[in-house]
Amino acid sequence: MKYLFLFIFLFSSLSCTSQTQTEAIVNPVETDSDKILIVYLTRTKNTKAVAEMIQEKVGGTLVSLELETPYPEDYGAIVAQVAQENETGVLPPLKTTVDLSKYETVFVGFPTWGMQLPPPMKTFLSENDFSGKTVIPFNTNAGYGIGSSFDSVEELCPESNILEGYSTTGGIERDGVLFVMEGEKEVEVRTAVNNWLSDLGF
Repeated sequence: MKYLFLFIFLFSSLSCTSQTQTEAIVNPVETDSDKILIVYLTRTKNTKAVAEMIQEKVGGTLVSLELETPYPEDYGAIVAQVAQENETGVLPPLKTTVDLSKYETVFVGFPTWGMQLPPPMKTFLSENDFSGKTVIPFNTNAGYGIGSSFDSVEELCPESNILEGYSTTGGIERDGVLFVMEGEKEVEVRTAVNNWLSDLGF
């Protein structure tokens, strides 16, 4: 009988130790939805779709960045304007304003433009104080990846806790491929987004 008690004791100890180690692996992020902000810039609505998937998982406030003077609809015209803004360092004024003081975790979503962070998102990150906040980037792109965009987020939020970002292929406006977040693609991205958020501790 004493051997049975010893076995039960050892098994219980191992179970407790295993549970503690498992819990220690996950570092929970701020889960109070009132303190979570999801800001995104979109043109073909693919980044918006990912932002909505994030909101479904973590809650929070969803905000779309809008410019005081919208970009032209013509693809060639917007490419030329963005290239000039990147070259000159001009930050386009935003119509959107956000009171960041009530948020602790901020998701920032954007497409890759010219292999860089889009100028409107540069404006948003430059004009607001993210000190002490958790900042999480997410991205859609035309198949060429994030470029320098995630690095730019880190540079513009030097006093923030930057977590691992998420990126996926979206539309390819140059080729006339616009919104793609539907059908099998939507299911694939939603699964990937949920796994990414779980890995972050949400």
